[in-house]
Amino acid sequence: MMRRRSLWIIAAVVVVVGVGVWWEMDGHAASPAANATSDTSNAAKPAPLVVPVATQTAQVRDVPVFLDGLGTVKGFKTVQIRAQVTGILEALPAKEGQEVHQGDIVAQIDSAPYKAALDAAVAQRSEDEAQLQSAQLDLHRYQSLAKSSYAPVQQVDDQQATVSKDNAAVSGDEARIETAQINLGYCVIRAPFDGRISLYQLDVGNLVTANGTSGIISIQQDKPIAVVMTLPEDQLQQVQDARARGPVLSLAYDSTGQTLLARGTLLTPNNAIDTSTGTISLKSSFPNTDDHLWPGQFVNVRLQVDTLKKAVTVPSLAVQHGPSGLFVYVAKPDGTAAQVMIDVGYQDNGLSVVTKGLRGTEAIVLSGQSRLAPGAHIKATVAKPVTPTAEAAPNSTGAPT
Repeated sequence: MMRRRSLWIIAAVVVVVGVGVWWEMDGHAASPAANATSDTSNAAKPAPLVVPVATQTAQVRDVPVFLDGLGTVKGFKTVQIRAQVTGILEALPAKEGQEVHQGDIVAQIDSAPYKAALDAAVAQRSEDEAQLQSAQLDLHRYQSLAKSSYAPVQQVDDQQATVSKDNAAVSGDEARIETAQINLGYCVIRAPFDGRISLYQLDVGNLVTANGTSGIISIQQDKPIAVVMTLPEDQLQQVQDARARGPVLSLAYDSTGQTLLARGTLLTPNNAIDTSTGTISLKSSFPNTDDHLWPGQFVNVRLQVDTLKKAVTVPSLAVQHGPSGLFVYVAKPDGTAAQVMIDVGYQDNGLSVVTKGLRGTEAIVLSGQSRLAPGAHIKATVAKPVTPTAEAAPNSTGAPT
């Protein structure tokens, strides 16, 4: 019994010691976890996400307002040179593509037949003048004899009729001489105005006929030169208002709309609107001293119809579309972004004119807007400002909807 009792006491001691060891170990293991939990609760919150953006300050400036349309270059004056007399085309002194001046000879027709006709008319006039002179002398003699009753009155009257007839013959000769001189003059064709010669439509040696359908050459005045463009009829009032204020600047660009070809002035709208298309044609004049414009060329035309004074402008890249309308992100001094609703009245050359929402001093976000929300933290880099010019490419639009 004593031995069994001793065994029970030893077992109880072992259990107590084991429980104590377990308790000690569990306490030490739980302590770090509790400390870690406490440290986490007391640590600083994670730093907010910072979005890198590019900004540019909204600017107040004068903004030119343009209307854009497609135009066709035309000779300011155009003439088709045709023969007014029949004959052999003898010479073409002006070369193809040559610039000629008013009065320069551009074509010559064989003049020999017309020179002969003129000589014949002059000779006939001389003959008829001699007959007239003789008839007048006879009339004077008959009149003197009639006064002394040596010649009958009937003879005087007949002679008076002969004089009148010869006088009419001389007048007819004068008309034939004038006609022959005109026809002879038609053998030499001169440029009616300064312009450029076309390619030859007939070569030297061909027979040309008076008022034939085939021309010899054509001449187009290209200094100055004209451009005819079309605009929607509802823009005509803007054009008329601009004309009332003074000359309207007209800019011509190549067909790609990227290269400025010439600067000119609007001359006039057409006298009627085309009812089939609802458009109005307008004609502009360009000096074209550098030959950048060529008849038949298609160009893009811009008319400056107004200037918006002291307008608040922002780069068009900054303007965003939202469910409530247009807005921009503004970089605030505290390093966050704010969303500002705006109204845009005009867009051109990468700039938008803001009519409501900005004062013109705000730092506008240009890039990185897709990652922004109101109140987002940003890191701003100042972008190079956009400086528009009147010669910018034709990409203007009206106010966004």
